[in-house]
Amino acid sequence: MTDTQTTPQIIIVSGRSGSGKTSVLNILEDFAYYAIDNLPLSLVVDAVAKLTAENIHKIALGVDARAPKADLTNFPVIYDSLVATYGADAIKILYVTAQEGVLVARFGATRRVHPLMATKNNLPNAIHSEIALLEPIATRADIKIDTSTLNIHELKEKVADHLGVDGMVRVNLLSFGFKYGTPIDADFVFDVRILPNPHWREDLRAQTGNDAAVREFFAQYPEVDAMAEDIARFLNDWLPNFLYNNRYSITVTIGCTGGKHRSVYVTEKVAKLLDLPANMPIVVKHREKRYW
Repeated sequence: MTDTQTTPQIIIVSGRSGSGKTSVLNILEDFAYYAIDNLPLSLVVDAVAKLTAENIHKIALGVDARAPKADLTNFPVIYDSLVATYGADAIKILYVTAQEGVLVARFGATRRVHPLMATKNNLPNAIHSEIALLEPIATRADIKIDTSTLNIHELKEKVADHLGVDGMVRVNLLSFGFKYGTPIDADFVFDVRILPNPHWREDLRAQTGNDAAVREFFAQYPEVDAMAEDIARFLNDWLPNFLYNNRYSITVTIGCTGGKHRSVYVTEKVAKLLDLPANMPIVVKHREKRYW
């Protein structure tokens, strides 16, 4: 495969129980991977074929000691099959581990049961047995991460560095009407009800902030564009800092009374004035559009 737009990126995530496999899969979901945890190895080839046929090309599959032993022993065959179909560059194995003392402490803190405890009688035996069980995967790992001293933010940075993923933060610009309630997921709320209101012009009442007549109305009042410029200046100055704050999205809301005129106009104006880094894509939405 030579088309970089359709070449799959398949990551098999494995590692010792308690080392952070689920956290890694959650991080990969933030990086737009389609993640499946605890997938039996015997289903991996069919699952990848199904997902790629559905035009899903960033895939992360969690495989660990919960899989049947026969599956784990057969890992080299499954791995070779994926490489033969998609190419070696498309397949990566990410293996997470941690020091034994850290694993024991984590199981003690969470009170979770190690998946091998039922047959190995105690936690140290289960931890040691798991190492041998996962050996066919560990020896082929492209990326190994020791999570013993990492917090979740440091782990995310490690995964991003290994995969060459640039941090991306989506900026959601949302207009809304206060009379329908303030958005509960808002990171920033700007209130533009202080601005002149076209609602009191009967000929403009049925129109929206996207219509030419309403834009002409606002052109009569310099304070309207001034407020939009002030909001955009603030966002241009401060939003880029979220690239280093382990955030995946930021929601900026701009509200007027009904979410039809002032907030719509100012939101669209702010979107045009924003000059953010390329890895901060902007999405504009108008929450009250259903009432227009």
